[in-house]
Amino acid sequence: MADAAPVVAPAFAPGASRARHVAIIMDGNGRWATERGWPRLVGHRRGAERVKQIVRAAPDLGVNWLTLYAFSTENWKRTTEEVLGLMGIFARYIRREADAMSAEGVRMRFIGGRERLDPKLQTLMSGIEARTAGNCRLNLTVAINYGGRDELARAAARLAARIQAGEIGKPTEADFAACLDTAGHPDPDLVIRTSGETRTSNFLPWQAAYAEYEFTPVLWPDFTPAHLAEILDRTSLRQRRFGAA
Repeated sequence: MADAAPVVAPAFAPGASRARHVAIIMDGNGRWATERGWPRLVGHRRGAERVKQIVRAAPDLGVNWLTLYAFSTENWKRTTEEVLGLMGIFARYIRREADAMSAEGVRMRFIGGRERLDPKLQTLMSGIEARTAGNCRLNLTVAINYGGRDELARAAARLAARIQAGEIGKPTEADFAACLDTAGHPDPDLVIRTSGETRTSNFLPWQAAYAEYEFTPVLWPDFTPAHLAEILDRTSLRQRRFGAA
């Protein structure tokens, strides 16, 4: 990430009808599998299939930016079997979807700390980022080993280094935003959480300060493009004033 990355204005200005940047907390994979008497990893695999469907449908629904919460800094607390299984699913997804994303104009990027991830997975991530860098039909961002507080701490360290180096004087909000993992990305207009939980779970605390939120009881493996379209239609009726009267 370049330190000088520009800060992009919110994608959804007051008066716009549909959210252009949607962020999703993909919750409920394990519960979906458990309810059927299956191992949790079956739910995660089904969830990965759902990701493919939502990614393909998003541009036709007017979504230009899609940010998905795939693995949090807290998810390392899960069993070793589940964590390793999830990492394998991430790797397979990148390998299998690379050609399709390139052909369909999807630009894929990742946010979160990469140092704890397997080096082979890091290589795959960097490779698909480079391969799809010229695409613009859909900007897909996947949060892996991501935590909002961790991101803020890392951004503060970057900002302090820039101040110490004399690159900036009194820091502004824009200076801080340029040090985030999402530098250059528009803020999300809409954050969706599946599975019925109503927590934000440390997801994009800075970026989603003015986002609309929608909590749906649908488990992620059951969340279809039709569900997304319904939420987009419903939330388009909300007035977003960004602090104005």
